Amino acid sequence: MTELVLEGLSRAFGRVRALDGVNLTLRRGEVHALMGENGAGKSTLIRQLAGLDRPDEGRMLLDGRPLPLGSPTVLRDAGLRFIHQELHPVRGLSVAENMHLDRRYPQRLGLVDWRALNRAAATALDRIGLSRIAPRARMSELGVGDQMLVRLAGTLIEDQGSALPWLYVMDEPTAALTGDESERLFSVIDGLTDRGAGVLYVSHRMPEVLRLAHRVSVLRDGRHVSTRQIGDTSQVRIIREMTGRDLSALYPPRQAGRPGAPVLEVEGLTAPGLTRVSLGLRAGEIMGVAGLAGAGRGALLQAIMGAVPRLGGIVRLDGETVPARPAAAWARGLAYVPRERRSEGLLLRKSITDNVMLPHLTSFARAGVFVDAMRQTRMAKALGQEVGLRATGPGQPCEALSGGNQQKVVFARALAGKPRVLILDEPTRGVDVAAKADIYQLLRRLSGEGVSILMASSDLPELLGLADRIIVLQEGRRTHLLENHDMTEADLLAHLYDAPSPAATVA
Repeated sequence: MTELVLEGLSRAFGRVRALDGVNLTLRRGEVHALMGENGAGKSTLIRQLAGLDRPDEGRMLLDGRPLPLGSPTVLRDAGLRFIHQELHPVRGLSVAENMHLDRRYPQRLGLVDWRALNRAAATALDRIGLSRIAPRARMSELGVGDQMLVRLAGTLIEDQGSALPWLYVMDEPTAALTGDESERLFSVIDGLTDRGAGVLYVSHRMPEVLRLAHRVSVLRDGRHVSTRQIGDTSQVRIIREMTGRDLSALYPPRQAGRPGAPVLEVEGLTAPGLTRVSLGLRAGEIMGVAGLAGAGRGALLQAIMGAVPRLGGIVRLDGETVPARPAAAWARGLAYVPRERRSEGLLLRKSITDNVMLPHLTSFARAGVFVDAMRQTRMAKALGQEVGLRATGPGQPCEALSGGNQQKVVFARALAGKPRVLILDEPTRGVDVAAKADIYQLLRRLSGEGVSILMASSDLPELLGLADRIIVLQEGRRTHLLENHDMTEADLLAHLYDAPSPAATVA
């Protein structure tokens, strides 16, 4: 049986030990899940496996033979393939060209053999049930989920001179996928392992891990905590090993008392992907926005903030109309946390302070011209403490932070203007369970202080664990408004698919 053994891998960046003597064995025919909080060392370990970084100590053995470290070509030739969380597609090139970016294009008579290139791409796409995607289509025409699946299909193209792929390393592969796309990916993974391939699966989504994995390894603070058969562990045990604390009560209880009078009123809002949606958000209420992919969750939030053109309807905050401009929405007391923190929410090379203060610069200008840098730094530090940010200081670049801490920077920015309403799009996407718990505690505290929260999420347990009421969208229209009293995932899922009913929409 082919196996890759990692022995004593260690890597330090300055005084921070990202990996500290990690041992791991990866085998054919099994899904091996790698779990840990952001900053636990998972990404560093993947970089070692990919040859993008060299460990300070340790070695890798393939069937007992040492592999050279720090050589992507050698590791690729040994049969390792990688699906990284950040896809970086070349959007102007075709699907087939993107699938061949890391390999030589097929040639004929010294020229690119486009027919062979497209044929190889079509064969690989068909192997994972993606024959609906045309190899000649532009990558820019695909959604993020399909781009991820195209990237996976690209690893199935056989390379001349390389060993057939036998180990697939997948880093948060479902982070951008819909439920149907995730199911398709799971079927692909089942097919890979049935054919004898191994998968190292890195994910924060516990149900996926418990469903797919044969074994689970946990890292904490760069150290290997445990490796167990999936039947010998549980969600509670994995969380405890990841965090060193018990997070069984992940969702804090609602506070006593009913939310107050309406604060945010949306009437007949129409925008691209949205048709005449109305809602009323009360003081201190957490309202969830649910719907299948393409139902209009993100479009609703962006239209409220004025980030997309409003084609009809009106938005009022405390009875006053909110203009359809993001700057005006922020100034009136709305604050927005976008779905894609890296591409939509952060200037990654800028400091924490720069990112937190970005929408609020006029509030920190002396005489309307000169920015009070010291005051900004103090404010960023205080907000970082409020959201539980872990960083070396407010001057640290955001690109050096873990995903969970990057998300907390976005939350700190939202809180800097003391908002009346928080607009959240997938607020815990791609963050670990401990960071989720911190964010849930923050949201419950803000709600208790009277802040109103409108939260779109594809995570049904998250909606059920936090929301007082849930609005359901289908094809850009509101179909239900549900009181969240002892509702189950099955109840909510049924409403995502069924037709609107008069009883369900009265709440």
